[in-house]
Amino acid sequence: MAVKRDLDERLLVYGATIIKLVESLPSTIAGRRIGDQLLRSGTSVGANFEEAQGAESKNDFAHKLQIALKELRESNYWLRLLAKTEMLPRETLVVIIGESAQLKAILSKSIATVKGTAKTKESVK
Repeated sequence: MAVKRDLDERLLVYGATIIKLVESLPSTIAGRRIGDQLLRSGTSVGANFEEAQGAESKNDFAHKLQIALKELRESNYWLRLLAKTEMLPRETLVVIIGESAQLKAILSKSIATVKGTAKTKESVK
């Protein structure tokens, strides 16, 4: 249970960091568009993870985790694009891009674990 709480907190901090980062983007057309996309995807990761906690089945849980992972991948893309375009200083983005990569690995492993468990139970039937 401690791992789940730690992940809850990490995703909450990730979302808060995304909000702060988006607020610091330049008010250009590109800054606003990327900011909109990043804000949507980056803050929905934790919300989808929270929704997964109330899943009705293992398959539903895995599906909701997959949605969270999809949003995390998208936000990682926008973060890397910001780094590539130098819209924000690289040092501003390094930590959040690293955290994004770690969270992707954690969610991917969680999905694989849940799906492996679900398949094992199905094959017993």
